[in-house]
Amino acid sequence: MRPDARPVAGLSVVVLGGTGFLGRHIGEGFAALGARVHPVSRTDGYDPARDRTPLRLDLLAATPQEIAGLLDSTGADVVVNAAGRAWRADEEQMAAGNAELVERLVAALAELSGPPVRLVQLGSVHEYGAGAPDAATGEEHEPAPVTAYGRTKLLGTRAVLRAASERGVDGVVLRLANVIGAGVPQGSLFGRVAAHLGAAARADARGEKAAELRLPPLRAARDVVDAGDAVAAVLAAATAPGAAVTGRVINVGRGEAVPMRALIHRMVALSGLEVPVVEAPEGPPSRTDVAWQQLDIARAERLLGWRPRRSLDDSLRDLLAPVPPPERPPLGITANAPDMEEESP
Repeated sequence: MRPDARPVAGLSVVVLGGTGFLGRHIGEGFAALGARVHPVSRTDGYDPARDRTPLRLDLLAATPQEIAGLLDSTGADVVVNAAGRAWRADEEQMAAGNAELVERLVAALAELSGPPVRLVQLGSVHEYGAGAPDAATGEEHEPAPVTAYGRTKLLGTRAVLRAASERGVDGVVLRLANVIGAGVPQGSLFGRVAAHLGAAARADARGEKAAELRLPPLRAARDVVDAGDAVAAVLAAATAPGAAVTGRVINVGRGEAVPMRALIHRMVALSGLEVPVVEAPEGPPSRTDVAWQQLDIARAERLLGWRPRRSLDDSLRDLLAPVPPPERPPLGITANAPDMEEESP
């Protein structure tokens, strides 16, 4: 964080989508520093692991007035929008969760009385579409998303920037790389691999041979960011002076394009399981394929005092935490095996 950041302790923080993968991590990050955290969810189940009951609000149906009422009732100082639709949703559903919700949220914020409430909107690297091969993509790059998810997230970003410019909303957009860490959704590549390795570990415990891991061609290189590093960026954006961040888009990633094939094979190696990885035959590139994504993260360091701290192996080990280790040591893997980054050329 910047040295002139306001203290986190005592802040009232509303996390929309607070029971989701990243929302949970964000809530825990704020709570650990003494903030009063109010997760918002469509369900109102009590979470004993976190000793917290989410506030119930159907964000897909809530009016700006209802959203404003919730923010007013919590005395919100900060709102983090970690809600949205990605996996197993069509473009209409994504538009509702990633764009229309944001329009109603900024309308609510614009009408609130009192000091401005800082909005941290979680955007996505997929808003950019394809980056230039072998080059980092900066925030001034003209977005050209090639997926429904990227298109609808870009609409949400533009709603925040427009509200900051025209309506005085204190909003900042963090354009996140692909986030990995504990609890990543099974609809994602990493969640799918983790689920398969969990099943393989259970088979191994029964003395059975693990099924091969069948995946699409792993030909892409992607920027990824650890969930803990993403939370640190959210904390920094929530507490930075408004003059530094309001109305800005800030990239949050590792600042490098990581080959997915190497990352998945490293994940399998760290699990200690002997699981064959089989890629589908190479076909013609899809119109939604993005072969290279690498973010320029210089602005995050300049404006937020943020840079990634955790290694890829840290992230993968968190992701694999629920996977029980095999009873026998795997061939070729030792306790002091070097991190993937140290193995990379």
